[in-house]
Amino acid sequence: MQAASGGRSRHAVRPAPPIPSPSIAPSQELGHKRRMPLLSEWDDPSLERRLPGPSRATRLARNLRVARRIVLILGWTALSCVVQSAMLILPGRGKVVFAACYWSVVSRLMGMRVRVLGKPAGQAPRSERRPVIYVCNHSSWIDVPVLGGKLHACFVAKEEVGGWPLVGTVARLGRTLFVSRQRKATGRERDDMSLRLKAGDDLILFPEGTSSDGSRVLPFHSSFFAAAKGGATAEPPALGEIPLIQPVSVVYDQLGTLPVGRANRTVFSWYGDMDLAPHFIQLARWRGMRASIWLHDPLDPVDFASRKALSQAAWTAIARGCGELRQNRAERQA
Repeated sequence: MQAASGGRSRHAVRPAPPIPSPSIAPSQELGHKRRMPLLSEWDDPSLERRLPGPSRATRLARNLRVARRIVLILGWTALSCVVQSAMLILPGRGKVVFAACYWSVVSRLMGMRVRVLGKPAGQAPRSERRPVIYVCNHSSWIDVPVLGGKLHACFVAKEEVGGWPLVGTVARLGRTLFVSRQRKATGRERDDMSLRLKAGDDLILFPEGTSSDGSRVLPFHSSFFAAAKGGATAEPPALGEIPLIQPVSVVYDQLGTLPVGRANRTVFSWYGDMDLAPHFIQLARWRGMRASIWLHDPLDPVDFASRKALSQAAWTAIARGCGELRQNRAERQA
């Protein structure tokens, strides 16, 4: 204690150190519970961790949406397998048209709207028509229903797809052309593609050879263009049989009716060692999804000295188109 005279006692009490005031976010100073992200922060990958998770009602609605979509797609697939089996027996292009109808309905059942910029080269008048190879970037399994519903063409897929349960059956009924992508089989697979083109089929192929994360276009393998330019020892096709190469850019640009940024672009991407079923369930939870397809001007293989030059020209057009679509500037360019 201090003496009455005001002097110090023998055990003076030291003043307590100042307590640091906690940092207060601007939103808390204004009385808000949580600060909303700035516009410049919506592309921040850490934003998802800082936002509150979905409510129980939202999770229930998403699970019901997944269940409904699975049931509807399986039912539509079972019916379509019966119809397509009959179409394969009948003459004409019914098998091609119905395959496109099947994929279009699958896209709708998944909640995916598809916007198309440009025109398919395969829709040219019959007198002017040449075979067409649609060359596309590849970021997800959903590229197949998105493209298959808008292009009357057969897919070129890796050989392993033919052995997948249900998916392999659907692919074979859709007249998918399977390739091993091994160097020793390049000549045989080139001939198979050429025979399909001569028979009147157009083809859809993914020359990246694998799927990407959706933020870039991987380099193309020029061997995929062998059917257009011929191999090192094979003679090129006759002038009227040379297929046109139409580059196609595919970008998923809306999720939940909002523009897709870096933080949520991977919702669509299926690459690496991802399993198909978990990715399907993750994607089926969402609504308000949109894919944009940009059909660029066709390339004539006659105008290119080699397969590598043709491959590079197609890659350049697709990579530029994907960049325009991601920035929502494609409509002014198409």
